[in-house]
Amino acid sequence: MNGEDTVLNQDNGEVRGGLYRRDPWFGTDQHEPMPVTHDIANHAVILSVGLRSDRVWHFWSASPRAALPFGSLEGCIVKARVKISPGVLLQIGMDYWRTTTIAYGAGGNNHEAGASNWYFPSEQWQEAGFTDIGGPQF
Repeated sequence: MNGEDTVLNQDNGEVRGGLYRRDPWFGTDQHEPMPVTHDIANHAVILSVGLRSDRVWHFWSASPRAALPFGSLEGCIVKARVKISPGVLLQIGMDYWRTTTIAYGAGGNNHEAGASNWYFPSEQWQEAGFTDIGGPQF
């Protein structure tokens, strides 16, 4: 804000999420719980996507929805430190919410800001991210 970076969410090793329909893609907001395990030593969450490859694994920040502070906003950036196993692809994106107190789907409260290109498997940790600054990133 106003030339300064502001951290809205910092959820090291914590996520929430659900298993969504693939056809049609997401279809509705109805979802099954997303099973996760924790790797305490690496401050990481393990998503065993091979257990349910019939579903879209969709995760989000574990902390409460943050309100954007007042001021001149240039844009938002989301980053995640990830290790992607063979056979898995990852995409990072973000939504905007008009208000932090209204639930999903109620009067068009949430709007997708966009999503990153796909990230591919690697034996190394990598930083995945998306920004809405400067328009589409290709």
